[in-house]
This record gives sequence, C-alpha cells and structure tokens, in this order.
Amino acid sequence: FGGSNPFDIFFASSRSRMFNGFDQEDMDIDDDDDPFSAFGRFGFNGINGVHRRHQESLHTRRKVQDPPVIHELKVSLEEIYHGSTKRMKITRRRLNPDGRTMRTEDKILNIVIKRGWKEGTKITFPKEGDATPDNIPADIVFILKDKPHSHFKRDGTNVIYTANISLKEALCGCTVNIPTIDGRVIPLPCNDIIKPGTVKRLRGEGLPFPKAPSQRGDLIVEFKIRFPDRIAPQTRQILKQHLPCS
Repeated sequence: FGGSNPFDIFFASSRSRMFNGFDQEDMDIDDDDDPFSAFGRFGFNGINGVHRRHQESLHTRRKVQDPPVIHELKVSLEEIYHGSTKRMKITRRRLNPDGRTMRTEDKILNIVIKRGWKEGTKITFPKEGDATPDNIPADIVFILKDKPHSHFKRDGTNVIYTANISLKEALCGCTVNIPTIDGRVIPLPCNDIIKPGTVKRLRGEGLPFPKAPSQRGDLIVEFKIRFPDRIAPQTRQILKQHLPCS
C-alpha cells in the first residue's frame, strides 16, 4: 500500500518524551579522577572551562524521534458506510533487552475504521516504527483514501449517482431505479421533463455523519440523457410540429 515506510488515530497525536543520551552514571567523573582538574588548581581555568562545557553538552544530548512513516489506506464506500477493521502487517527493527542489539519482527496493526470517516482521516500508531539505540521510533500513520466506486461518487457525507435515461424518458417521464450504498433499490418517479443539469435528492440515503453516525447525508441523483444518433424523416416532421421552438 502507498507510502514510504511503516501510523494517527485521527484523533490522537502523541508527543514523544525526549530522553537524555547520557545519564549521570554514564559520565561519573569527579575532580580527583579528572586529569583536567590539575590544570584548574594551577590556574588553567580556561582549559577547565572548555572541559566542563564538553561535559554539559554530553549531558544535554537528547534522542530525537524519527519522522512519521505515512501509508495510504484505500477503503471502499461500503466500508465507510458500515465501518470496518483492517489488519495490516508491518516488519520493523526493535531493540533487544540489552538495549544495544536489534532484531527484526513482524507486528499486526488493527485499524478500526469508524462509520462516516472522511477521506484524509489519519490513524496514528505512536512509536511503532524502527527502534535503534540512538532514536525514538517513528509514529506510523495511515491516511484514508476512497477507492473509486462503480456507481457512486462521494461528496462529504453525500453520495452522487448518475442515472442514464433516454431522450424519450427525459421528455415523456419515467421511473428510474436508484441503487443505494447499502444494497437496496429505490424507484424514483420522474414525471416532469428532465433537462440537462436536473438533480433529484433522496434524503438520508448517503453516508453517516462521522460525529453522529445515526444521521446520514443524501443520495444525489444526476441525469445523463442519451440522444439518438439519427431519427426517421417522418419522426422529425412530427417533432417539428409538436415541440416548441424555444
């Protein structure tokens, strides 16, 4: 799947703690053992000061978290409608208990996709990336991407369906069977003339609202009118007689 490496839960962003690269035990140096301390006693305070600043820089050295590793996660409109869980396997390097050597391991990440989530929603798994002695592991981030659908286009919580009708149906009326995102079919009577750009709306037949899944957007029906390639001369005359000029 798309992305570069090994994730947000859209709503949770974690800030990594920063740890000192060395603690007091790592740098347990006192004046008695310090070869530079003699210079201090003999007036070489400048050299002693440089040494002290070097010690301080070691004590203040900090680990830095690796940049997030981002993947694109493609989901169908049906998965957004119903909600779903995806299981993703990642391979990563992790530290052994000795804190120095590393191993390679697989881990399964369970990605819970809630009803109505929008394209671009981020799901983050904090610090699940590679671990080394010198880093803070990266967050692994999945970003939702809508899969193309055979019937519908998404517009927020609304879904758009294009109904193909003939010129005769557009002029004389018809009933169009409209599929829904949950697999039903709704008959839509069209008794008025259907013009290019005509839109009809089926309320509450779209996708759930992310923050109120019991409420849904609309199913918007657009029309594409099929014109005949040719008509018979006598039909042309009848149309001229009966159709208005403007």
